[in-house]
Amino acid sequence: MVARSLERLDALGNLAELLNLLKRGALPEKIRAIFALGEIGGEQVLPALRYCAGRAEADIRIAALEVLGTLAIAETFPVVAAGIADPNPAIRAKAIAAIGNFRDPRAIPLLIPCLDSDDGLIEAEAVRALGKSGAPVLEELIIPLLGSRHEATRVAAAEALGDLPI
Repeated sequence: MVARSLERLDALGNLAELLNLLKRGALPEKIRAIFALGEIGGEQVLPALRYCAGRAEADIRIAALEVLGTLAIAETFPVVAAGIADPNPAIRAKAIAAIGNFRDPRAIPLLIPCLDSDDGLIEAEAVRALGKSGAPVLEELIIPLLGSRHEATRVAAAEALGDLPI
């Protein structure tokens, strides 16, 4: 526990370096910096992560959404939720997966339309995220997905049903 606290203090000292990498680094360095911000966590990293979630570069947005989802800090819910409407399917899938980590009932109406996307990845991420919500009323929406033509959707539906309370 002491070692983890020392690592966190050391990381806080590197916050300025990470922010500099986000401004001036090459793409791989920027992505590593985003994940390092996630390791630091806390309120001080949120402005940079919000900014990155709105960048034009898909790889940066995807990394930021993943980190925001891992942190699942309630005030960032709208930033992650906005990614669900992105035209890029990879960004949409990452936003859908990330929003499931919030376990926020506001996610349910955002995720239900994704179940009819006819995109196996989008459907699978949406059904997994819904399963994390633990709302048993979703069972009737999830069961039909067991017959999806997309294997990823069928697998995710079975997993999600296992996550719902009996």
